[in-house]
Amino acid sequence: MNRIAPIANLDLVSIAMSKLINRQDGLPGLGVYYGPSGYGKTTTIVAVANETRAYYVQMRSAWGKKALLEKIAFEMGLHSASTVSANLDLICEQMSTSQRPLILDEADHAASRPGMVELLRDIYEGSQAPLMLVGEEMLPSKLKKFERFHGRVLAWVPAQPVTLDDAHQLKGIYSPDVTIADDLLAHVVEIAHGSVRRLCVNLVNIQEHAMLHGLDTIDRASWGSQALYTGDAPRRV
Repeated sequence: MNRIAPIANLDLVSIAMSKLINRQDGLPGLGVYYGPSGYGKTTTIVAVANETRAYYVQMRSAWGKKALLEKIAFEMGLHSASTVSANLDLICEQMSTSQRPLILDEADHAASRPGMVELLRDIYEGSQAPLMLVGEEMLPSKLKKFERFHGRVLAWVPAQPVTLDDAHQLKGIYSPDVTIADDLLAHVVEIAHGSVRRLCVNLVNIQEHAMLHGLDTIDRASWGSQALYTGDAPRRV
């Protein structure tokens, strides 16, 4: 289950990160990867972080400036300083020297707070190393309020809904012991409404059903009218 399927979103983010890392002098180095919950953003961005040796930090709603900088310093293997400004200098120096990207997941927690957005811009300006923010669908709209940050974004990457091709890649990981016919797989993609998470849950459920009933192959007809996972709470009977 630790394997990462080469779905379309992984390619999109890999290309965007490469664009940031290999940009020409004078071009900005900020990227924003955004999309609805369940589109597999965290899974793909962690894979890209591993590929590029990027520093990766998943933000929390309760963090202020000091907590964020301490977590970034920890990820970099640095001993954090006692003040916000000193930690900022440490991080900028480390990124400037290494030129390794910094990825901040759940960046929506910072995007509605002017002080945090300015801090992120300070990190970029002080290091000139690639910085990518990852967040929900409205992240670009939130950042648009901060022109000095918004104007420095080189790569806007909207996460794409899961496709049938993605499903073929994912079924080898989440349902490797059963052959799922294309008609059932297409139905699962439709039910998922773009969500990689819902698709993966259904692939696991289909394999469990097939194994329980001794099936090596399963199609739409043999699945019948059984419910698929949609993420909705069941209605009271």
